[in-house]
Amino acid sequence: MAQAVIGVIGGSGLYEIEGLSDVSQVEVDTPFGKPSDTLITGTLDGVQMVFLPRHGRGHRLLPSEVPYRANIHAMKQLGVERIISVSAVGSMREEIVPGHIVIPDQFFDRTQGKRASTFFGEGVAGHVQFADPVCGDLSAILAQAATEVGATVHKGGTYLCIEGPNFSTRAESNIYRSWGVDIIGMTNLPEARLAREAEICYGTVALATDYDCWYEGHDDVSVEAVLAVIEQNVATARHIIKVAAGFAVAARPCGCGSALQYAIMTDTTQLSDATRGRLALLLDKYL
Repeated sequence: MAQAVIGVIGGSGLYEIEGLSDVSQVEVDTPFGKPSDTLITGTLDGVQMVFLPRHGRGHRLLPSEVPYRANIHAMKQLGVERIISVSAVGSMREEIVPGHIVIPDQFFDRTQGKRASTFFGEGVAGHVQFADPVCGDLSAILAQAATEVGATVHKGGTYLCIEGPNFSTRAESNIYRSWGVDIIGMTNLPEARLAREAEICYGTVALATDYDCWYEGHDDVSVEAVLAVIEQNVATARHIIKVAAGFAVAARPCGCGSALQYAIMTDTTQLSDATRGRLALLLDKYL
């Protein structure tokens, strides 16, 4: 059996993976446009890796401008079976201190419908199960890796995904806290949905950088403050990726790899050639 390929989507501050060998830059075209940037392939301690900076090198793309469908489809084209998403987030809990790592297991959507977050539509209807939006097995690996590298890690929690690019108002921040969310960010929910549709395991390494603006006595979130903590957190994230990749190449015991098996509602005899072509990478094994 061929070794699994591990994908990494880097967020704020993580624009490359250190230690890759046999490095290649790969330009990928997808039916959904170009991904955020050139994808980097290579090996890390013998593990095949694919890396993509979510916001592009130089951080050019706003959260709403990230081509999420193209990014996930490009990962699928390159054989990725598991995606480790690295993301800067704000903490909504006093015990999640800036510098800590969170491995969330739930998401709450507060985006505004500006982002394409499904491969379906335009002639085909599909509905994947999404009650548990991350891969539990991959998330357990990430939590174990974070512990092994000495990070303070919080296992589980709800990631609230807002539209951005503005940070929250103080009123919003306090209301979000009353909902019981644990961290706040701007990017991961479209990725998790699309990864499930692409039958790719998805897990998040969330890097807490600030307390948003709810915590009296602490400075309100600012780019300057976020960047200062990111520098420390990104070094930790790189160690987590290196350790986790070694575990994540094992066979997948989860159901992520068959998420589409019973998801297609459309009579497949009614699919147009254009629709079949657009979704061939995802659907061919079921058609």
